[in-house]
Amino acid sequence: MQVTIDKFSGFCWGVVRTVKIAEEQLEKPKRPDVYVLGHIIHNPKEIERLEAKGLKTISVKDFPTIANSGAKVLIRAHGEPPETYIQAMKLGIEIIDATCPVVTKLQERVRKFFDQQYQVVIFGKHDHAEVIGIRGVCNDECIVVKSVSEAMSTIDFTQKTVLFSQTTMDKATFYDIKVALEEHIKELVVDTMENIATEFHAKDTICGQVSGRETQLIKFAKENDIIIFVAGRTSSNGKVLYDVAKGSNEKTYFVEDSSELLPEWFNNVESVGITGATSTPQWYMEQVREEILEKYSLIAQ
Repeated sequence: MQVTIDKFSGFCWGVVRTVKIAEEQLEKPKRPDVYVLGHIIHNPKEIERLEAKGLKTISVKDFPTIANSGAKVLIRAHGEPPETYIQAMKLGIEIIDATCPVVTKLQERVRKFFDQQYQVVIFGKHDHAEVIGIRGVCNDECIVVKSVSEAMSTIDFTQKTVLFSQTTMDKATFYDIKVALEEHIKELVVDTMENIATEFHAKDTICGQVSGRETQLIKFAKENDIIIFVAGRTSSNGKVLYDVAKGSNEKTYFVEDSSELLPEWFNNVESVGITGATSTPQWYMEQVREEILEKYSLIAQ
């Protein structure tokens, strides 16, 4: 039985950068306590590894307990709203900003359009950490939608509007929303000729490393008898990519931990592909591979 790890899977460069910054802070001699706001990435195995090195997870509500203590607080790749930085400064807390540059750029673009009095629409998950940061740069005066129907029912078509996306959402749905809004605006103009703001912009802010993986993932899924998709269950990107793999190979199985592997998946299987989300560490996919070879290679024969 051949077990292959998808060479295009694993950490995106934004996550690599964040983890590297965290490790550099943790390796400093005589360092103060190092904290991170929320789980550093949506993967429990990597969280456990960094916690073993001394990284502590907190929330903004915990800021008063470490005020003026010399502690450092890491902002993870998802970013934070401006209020977080303000609170840290007031309490004498040093911020180590590891926000992904792609997310930082998205926040800047949203702020620019908001300042120009556009109705801001975000394709994303309302309570996702990245979206909370985006909402913060426009005083939470934006509309967050996850589908075409939600967008159509919540947007005020009398206002000039701009559509953005959370960086880890699926590109197909984003463009479905874009097209639906454009067509509806055209219909309203024809029907009424008044009180319709025809100025509409759609900004595809989905990370290229996320959307660019889909083509390679489809090919990889088709090349193997079964796919083991390794990711944290809270990973938004993981859910998107898992659906892509499942759409190309019905025998795609999602696991967060290798203990979830089932023997029957490997019956009469000649090739196993292991892949994961942009928050899945390479070292853990390799560990899953070794466990599959050790426990299930005989089953496949």
